[in-house]
Amino acid sequence: MNDATTPAPATTAEPPAKKKDGWRGWLQVALFAWILRCLVVAPFSIPSGSMLPNMWIGDYLFVTKWNYGYSKYSFLFDFPPISGRLFARTPTRGDIIVFRGPNGADWVKRAIGLPGDRIAVVNGAVFLNGQPLKREALAPVALPVSPNSPCVPGELSVPTLNPDGTAACKVPAYRETLPNGVSYLTLNSSDVSPTDNFAEVTVPAGHLFMMGDDRDDSADSRVPVAEGGLGFVPEDNLIGKATIRFWSTDGSSSWFNPISWFSALRANRIGGSYNS
Repeated sequence: MNDATTPAPATTAEPPAKKKDGWRGWLQVALFAWILRCLVVAPFSIPSGSMLPNMWIGDYLFVTKWNYGYSKYSFLFDFPPISGRLFARTPTRGDIIVFRGPNGADWVKRAIGLPGDRIAVVNGAVFLNGQPLKREALAPVALPVSPNSPCVPGELSVPTLNPDGTAACKVPAYRETLPNGVSYLTLNSSDVSPTDNFAEVTVPAGHLFMMGDDRDDSADSRVPVAEGGLGFVPEDNLIGKATIRFWSTDGSSSWFNPISWFSALRANRIGGSYNS
């Protein structure tokens, strides 16, 4: 008696695992980075001393993008080239703002005058809507002198030494206070600066009057665009609000010497926020 042999069931080969689309992963990363950079936060570095003593040359900071809405200047390469601002909001007096300047570069200054405000400067004192801002004289500020931060020229700037023997520059300082209570330090390196006197103007609708904290070393709204200044700054040019420092260097580092990246670090400035 022969038993019939039952054939084994046919097996179906498993299809090979589908390879993930590498380009899709990279696209998702790029999209996330674009959203973060354009809509949330972006890095910015301080290239000049016009905002001393609050912002030092070589400070690196984060700029938050949502505070004043979005324009084409919020985006990388100014694309998409949208017209006007989306979700627009006028800044608060005293905000430190990064914006697109008339020369196409990004600038940073403090908002002093809002649309409709009357602004004048008399012997270095700022008048807002006919009233002088509170201005208290302080002891001179000793600013460190380094490769990226020379002693600001001016008859009131005095080269000196810090207690540890490092070079410094003493500059007369004032504490200025806006009507809304925002208070900050300003510098006065010269008593003969052409920007110490500025005839009263009214800030046009949709514009701001911006000033640097180092009042004698800032080409700001007191200086016409034709003379290398800002004039009135359109609100459509705003990029974002200065917030927290994440790095600061004295300018002595070299790309070819990684050790110098840390020897040039001003570690005590990392994590500090700007008084705005």
